[in-house]
Amino acid sequence: MTQPSQLHTVILEHCKNTLELTNICTLFKANADFTETPDLHDSGFAVLSNTIQQVLAEAGIVQPTPPQSAAIPEIMAGKNILLIAPTGSGKTEAVLLPIFDLLIKTPERHGISIIYITPLRALNRDLLQRMKIWSSKLGFSVEVRHGDTPTKERRKQAIKPPDLLVTTPETLQAILPGKRMRTHLQHVRWVVIDEVHQLAGDRRGVQLTVALERLRKITTSEFQRIGLSATVGNPSAISSFIAGNREIKVVQVAPPKEAEYFVEYPHPTDEDNIVAQKLLTAPEAAARLNRIWELVEAHESALIFVNSRSNAEMIGSRFQQLKRNVGVHHGSLPKEERVRVEDTFKSGRIKAIVCTSTLELGIDIGNVDLTIQYMSPRQVSSLIQRVGRSGHRLDRISKGTIIAVSTDDLLESIATIFNCQEKQIEPVKIHENALDVLAHQIACILL
Repeated sequence: MTQPSQLHTVILEHCKNTLELTNICTLFKANADFTETPDLHDSGFAVLSNTIQQVLAEAGIVQPTPPQSAAIPEIMAGKNILLIAPTGSGKTEAVLLPIFDLLIKTPERHGISIIYITPLRALNRDLLQRMKIWSSKLGFSVEVRHGDTPTKERRKQAIKPPDLLVTTPETLQAILPGKRMRTHLQHVRWVVIDEVHQLAGDRRGVQLTVALERLRKITTSEFQRIGLSATVGNPSAISSFIAGNREIKVVQVAPPKEAEYFVEYPHPTDEDNIVAQKLLTAPEAAARLNRIWELVEAHESALIFVNSRSNAEMIGSRFQQLKRNVGVHHGSLPKEERVRVEDTFKSGRIKAIVCTSTLELGIDIGNVDLTIQYMSPRQVSSLIQRVGRSGHRLDRISKGTIIAVSTDDLLESIATIFNCQEKQIEPVKIHENALDVLAHQIACILL
């Protein structure tokens, strides 16, 4: 297999000589063998109570993953942490198991004890289903609250709050001024921020950090802050984003997880020309569509990531014209349609979903054995996240193929894959002095 540096030279030389690239397929395969961080705690589940260990045993979970071994003792010790570990390595359980253990040991519980913040409503829904399994076995209550929560449910939560509330940054802002909810929020002991890199990079993150400080003014004591992410290029800045000026420990664990990256630049064939006439599109576009479907057919199920909602609709529409049974998933679709597509995919009635970043995060959509990226994802972190959605377990290989649309796109894709292999992840740029957030906070405080 051609090495990355050689590959750059070959392609650039070819571009110089012919001014175009033709039929370049399966150019690059990178095995991203993460090295395991030393100094992992050997105790694993041993520090958890017998109750938690029994539930784990009933579920057939005996051995902790490296992130769980590293994070559980730190959280049990009451430390603020930022846990960075690959997708599918058990990060969520790594932080929730010790929190649940500490929660059920509390003799008298009042109000809301745990707030779990996610950037997407779809993540809320997925987490609620997972946490209800734990809550039924361990005897605590869990509910979700976001913009779609019915008024009846909100009233119920105001009268009888859950032990664990799954919510979004915006909804946390919305409940802070409420008289009853403020009473319930006084008892918060743990705040978990999932996919923290998604929030830190925009003004939602600024809003969240201020909300956490306002929450601290309500609570009777300092609460434990825990962040989760699979890809962070600047851990120190992100940990400060979570904790402010408080102490926080970065727990970065990279268990062995093999990932294979490919990039292809399909060239039109006679068959592609026929399809192009049928779709009234360019032969090159038809070649890309046909190659994507060949990859889908060669696997059990696949996610086809695109960089915009318009591209998702366009590619989904073209596949429907070709009688290819695929779903479309993006943030502008109604919740009911997104849920329908997710459920249809889980049940195996469709083999592929054309999606945006809405499925980039840790939503449970069943087994995926291939990720296809249409055009360069523009970011190393996005490619790692998206490819990590396939083979979503430590013992499986994550596989991803980028379909390039031009020579520039091809070179950018190769550079992105090379940086994935070298673990050169872009730093998240944190917003500062966001005046619109300041105006919003002033309005909230006045309320």
